[in-house]
Amino acid sequence: MSFELILPFLRPIEPLLLDDGISEIMGNPDSSWWYERDGILERDQSICFDAGKLRTGLEVVANKLGKRLDEDNPVLNAQLPDGSRLAAVIPPVVRPAPAMVIRKFSSRKYTINDLIARGTLTPELAVYLSRQIEEGKTILISGGTGTGKTTLLNILAQSIPSQERIVIIEDTAELSIQKPNILAVECQTDTYKNPVSFDDLLKSALRWRPDRIILGEVRGIEARTLLDSFNTGHSGSLATIHANSAAKALRRFANLAMRSHQQATIEDIEAEIGEAVHFVIHIERQPGRRSIREVIAVNGYDRHAQSFQLESVFEAQTFLPQEVKVC
Repeated sequence: MSFELILPFLRPIEPLLLDDGISEIMGNPDSSWWYERDGILERDQSICFDAGKLRTGLEVVANKLGKRLDEDNPVLNAQLPDGSRLAAVIPPVVRPAPAMVIRKFSSRKYTINDLIARGTLTPELAVYLSRQIEEGKTILISGGTGTGKTTLLNILAQSIPSQERIVIIEDTAELSIQKPNILAVECQTDTYKNPVSFDDLLKSALRWRPDRIILGEVRGIEARTLLDSFNTGHSGSLATIHANSAAKALRRFANLAMRSHQQATIEDIEAEIGEAVHFVIHIERQPGRRSIREVIAVNGYDRHAQSFQLESVFEAQTFLPQEVKVC
């Protein structure tokens, strides 16, 4: 972990920055400091960071990253050179002091065995999911913020056959998929003269000869373009989406796709999703770990009942090898 750029300006939190076991650091407007280790939040009572010095430090860091943080630009979202993400906000948006969050980027290359050892999934489920990806099934990974969706996506994508071409689209580059034929692109929405959005890149990606498209997160009008890509020969793609359950992930995907295709009915879009998406994996954060809560197979859409035809493949604490159903 390397924080040479910001460390001189954030010395009071140096122990947290340099502790490889800490994944996130949070400073609140009440001057309290928190960190996350192994999925558990803890408060560090020893940190004393003067609000004025914190604000000055954040303004300098923003400047060094080519951004601005001041009264006219009170919200900062930036990527540090090592891949970590810094989010900060200053008065008058918050009071009485600045707030900041650093999500640390881990350079360690986690494997499926690491997830098994941590209890994220079982060996049997790991084999099953790897086989579905290898065979070209389209999969959504759902969950809340900080549940490990990106980490899971990164690891499962290693099962994509090496002869296939992969196009990766992200807001902030986090994925590190070790395959020989990869084109990874990143949105540039902060470029005000010529912003480049998720949807712009996804439309371009269809001309980049992808076998698989990996989308860091489905969250806007790009959902319609992604769904079109699924239904026009780009099966086997992977994407993450914010949702509270696997079934709700499908509904959210449909609602997002509706935003740029309001001529269609929700039933039309859900029917398309029912044909295009094969599985949804839902991951949750629990004390001390992140774990896959459920996996569902999507077997189409019933227009009469206006519902997806879903089959449970896995539910946490009830999974046994013989219960895996190959759809």
